[in-house]
Amino acid sequence: MKKTKKLLVALSLSLALGLIVGCGSGGDDKKSADSGNKSTTDLQKIKDAGVIKVGVKEDVPNFGYMNPDTNKNEGMEPDIARLIAKELTGSEDNVEFVGVTAKTRGPLLDNGELDMVIATFTITDERKETYNFTTPYYKDEVGFLVRKADKFTDTASLDGKTIGVVQSATTKEAIEKQAKELGVSFKYQELGSYPELKTALTSKRIDAFSVDKSILTGYVDDNTEILKDGFSPQEYGIATKKANTELNDQLNQSIEKWEKDGTLEKFTKRGI
Repeated sequence: MKKTKKLLVALSLSLALGLIVGCGSGGDDKKSADSGNKSTTDLQKIKDAGVIKVGVKEDVPNFGYMNPDTNKNEGMEPDIARLIAKELTGSEDNVEFVGVTAKTRGPLLDNGELDMVIATFTITDERKETYNFTTPYYKDEVGFLVRKADKFTDTASLDGKTIGVVQSATTKEAIEKQAKELGVSFKYQELGSYPELKTALTSKRIDAFSVDKSILTGYVDDNTEILKDGFSPQEYGIATKKANTELNDQLNQSIEKWEKDGTLEKFTKRGI
């Protein structure tokens, strides 16, 4: 009888141990599956879909511009997007462009409508808390577009004038910092797009249109000019969701390669 009881106890212990090991093994399988799911929501998701969704500007000549004659996205940034599409999917045609502004690009990336943003997106410490940014693919500085007839010579000569800036950009903050250093002050008018700012300048509702100098070059005409002095260095990077580190790493590798082989320099010289 004692032998029988000992045998039953031993069997019970063996069964309990088996259940514990089995549960532990199941946890590992679940962990592995979770890792697999994470992978498919990152770089692999784009490769599986066979298309990348990219936010680009449509009102910035040379960088991101929707040509009304061809209905095609043109400029340095759409060209970069096409190169990325070729590397990730095998064809530069596998890219879906979505027009964005400084105000909409972040929310569209946040809600998953975009895989990445390539839209004169200036890298800042504050923005890096929310998004991943690649190393810069372009460097610039803030400047002013003014009417020639007004005879403005530099930033200080605009003291007390009304400066037009686009909504949700870093421009106003940069101007305020420069104004403090120079001991001058400005009034501001914030509008939704660069074409609106150019119209406001032409109609004399503002005295200067301010943004990165490379963007201003697309709006110069016979009656306007860009002031020579610039300030607040700006670096443009490709933005992705904070969790998409694998995609960000891949993009950084591509930018490093294009910088070494002259691709980025070619894009810059072609239109800017």
